[in-house]
Amino acid sequence: MTQMQRIELAPGYSVSRIIKGGWQLAGDHGSVDRATAIADMGAYYEAGMTAFDCADIYTGVEEMIGEFRADYRKRRGAESLAQLKIHTKFVPDLSSLRTIDRKLVEQTIDRSLSRLRVERLDLVQFHWWDYSVPRYLEVAQWLLELQRAGKIDRLSGTNFDTQRTQELIESGVQLTSMQVQYSLLDRRPAKKLSAYAREHGIHLLCYGTVAGGFLSNRWLGAPEPGRDIANRSLIKYKLIIDDFGGWEVFQTLLRTLENIAGKHDVSMSTIATRWVLDQPQVAAAIVGVRRADHLPEHMKVLSVALDAEDRAAIEQVLARSTAIEGDVYSVERDIHGRHGNIMKYELNGAA
Repeated sequence: MTQMQRIELAPGYSVSRIIKGGWQLAGDHGSVDRATAIADMGAYYEAGMTAFDCADIYTGVEEMIGEFRADYRKRRGAESLAQLKIHTKFVPDLSSLRTIDRKLVEQTIDRSLSRLRVERLDLVQFHWWDYSVPRYLEVAQWLLELQRAGKIDRLSGTNFDTQRTQELIESGVQLTSMQVQYSLLDRRPAKKLSAYAREHGIHLLCYGTVAGGFLSNRWLGAPEPGRDIANRSLIKYKLIIDDFGGWEVFQTLLRTLENIAGKHDVSMSTIATRWVLDQPQVAAAIVGVRRADHLPEHMKVLSVALDAEDRAAIEQVLARSTAIEGDVYSVERDIHGRHGNIMKYELNGAA
């Protein structure tokens, strides 16, 4: 199996270039076998995928990772998880943005510490639903205080656009990374954020690289799905496909990826993820799966090298597509819009 590549996000803080995502384990994508999910974490870790992504609002996921940590250390020894980095999130509910106080912030961080069974959180990614409630700088300062108190190692963000990323930096918050949606279908980070991130030493950690599975052979030649899509993740990415240029242009992209994948003897999903990893300032791709049977294909991402011919073929399709409007996560911030009205904004109670 290919050796996992690593990247340093900050002095002394390195992660695998493929990060195991936790969203698919939250139960919103189908039933999850807890014991199998925890065993799979061991398989990914031993393959070199030593960074796990989760969130305070992913129901049950922090607890599963905490159980994995405790069990693995018990069986393998205290030093067995020396390379493990757990990236969680701080996502206050939409309804709490106007009233959130320092006490609630600390309680939420303490809850993650307890669930993950750690004394300090490796990396906390801050998310803010609504910029019209301009308290994110105030709340970020409370997270900074908790970092100085030793409860958090590294502070980061998720889905902040370039302007608000700049505001956070200028307020004194040192961001290690920014988690963003980035794929062949959604190239918004390349507009402005990548360049700003490069100037300020911020690394991009990317989710959605295969668009919830749409960038796979399963959808090649398939009829365009209607409103009866299986889960909220697929609904979300189908809207991105619509904005990309529609089903016909999407199918052209899949045919192109199929040709490139055949040339390299890998899946088209592997090619799609490799393309993202090759983009400026991208440190890692987050892969979200419920079972470890995808692990061998994930590892192939690191051994594939797209050549000039591959990149030119992809660019020909992208030139026919439509760029999604706005900066990172901007269309999703319209709560009543096509993208925003499928979101769940009050998840801390369920979590």
